[in-house]
Amino acid sequence: MLEHMFIWVEIPVADMKRAKAFYEHILQCEMQEMPMGDSDYAFFPVQEQFNGGALVQGTNHKPSTEGVTVYLYGGPDMDVILSRVQQAGGQILMGKTYMGKTVGYIGMFRDSEGNRIGVQHL
Repeated sequence: MLEHMFIWVEIPVADMKRAKAFYEHILQCEMQEMPMGDSDYAFFPVQEQFNGGALVQGTNHKPSTEGVTVYLYGGPDMDVILSRVQQAGGQILMGKTYMGKTVGYIGMFRDSEGNRIGVQHL
């Protein structure tokens, strides 16, 4: 059995300023920016070493509604996050939905860049 399945997530963006404002608004956090190589990063503030990620703008990072779906922690009530999505320039794809006691609740939105992103709370 693996100790950690995923340790890092990169969400591709076309416009870092717009995407950073979107995620800071819906998650109510501040993200630090840093260039790395030929890409620009804005890091999600997390406490766990093996639970991190960033927004990334660069030639090898293209936003898409197809492919892998990343699920962010939805907090104790993900409706709070979902309620901020449209105001920040995104679109709700699935409101808070109970998926059973193993999965808990999930929701899904399209972010300001066109990525399909989920939120989950057990």
